[in-house]
Amino acid sequence: MDQHLPPADDRPQPHGGDLVRRHALATRLWHWTNALCILVMLMSGLMILNAHPRLYWGHYGSDHDHAWLVLAAMEDIAFPGWMTIPSDYSLADARLWHFAFAWLLVLAFTGYLIWGLLRGHIARRLHITRAEWSPRHILHDIGEHARLRFPIGAAALNYNVLQKLAYGGVLFVLIPAIILSGLAMSPALDAAWPWLVDLFGGRQSARSVHFLAAGGLVLFFFAHIIMVVLAGPINEVRSMLTGWYRLPRAKGDEA
Repeated sequence: MDQHLPPADDRPQPHGGDLVRRHALATRLWHWTNALCILVMLMSGLMILNAHPRLYWGHYGSDHDHAWLVLAAMEDIAFPGWMTIPSDYSLADARLWHFAFAWLLVLAFTGYLIWGLLRGHIARRLHITRAEWSPRHILHDIGEHARLRFPIGAAALNYNVLQKLAYGGVLFVLIPAIILSGLAMSPALDAAWPWLVDLFGGRQSARSVHFLAAGGLVLFFFAHIIMVVLAGPINEVRSMLTGWYRLPRAKGDEA
């Protein structure tokens, strides 16, 4: 007798309290590798920024040029040692840390993107339907988040439109912007691919975009951590470590 699984429509739907598989191994590996790379790159990047804590638009930037952002006077340190890698001022060491983890980020990002696109994982998780694009739907999700009303049961397995926009923004906007602007700041690549510098409107513009994209990742990180804490940190972290997630119950449901 054949032991085939019943069609997906005939399978019993999971309910609140059930322990289910939520994250694939590739997703979990990408999540923690990405978190480590971004942390080290942010801290080493702050040390690099300490060398010249000003940002400009265009091709050139020096003490006498107009800066759109001044983080500290040139004789001062913009970021203290506890925020930087290394903790003592060293531009050379900071660059070594930054570039090493930048290449790790590029490899991990490329691998995850290829896997996610070929397996259809990204399309399934992040595709925004026409109904979800409606302002009414988006405002409803914002209201639900503001009231701390999170999905329960099987609905908790799917991302809402705000999560799709946030994760899609990180995956297709912020991280590519970080990578491309970082490459545009490399003198060797400037010579090999001058079009990359022109794409950003100059090397100093690429530096500014790099900073802004990094700032966007920091804002995403804080929003992400707040949502994890509010949704149940033990359950959320366990799902990203082991893949197993316990579906939230509705209030009043039996344990």
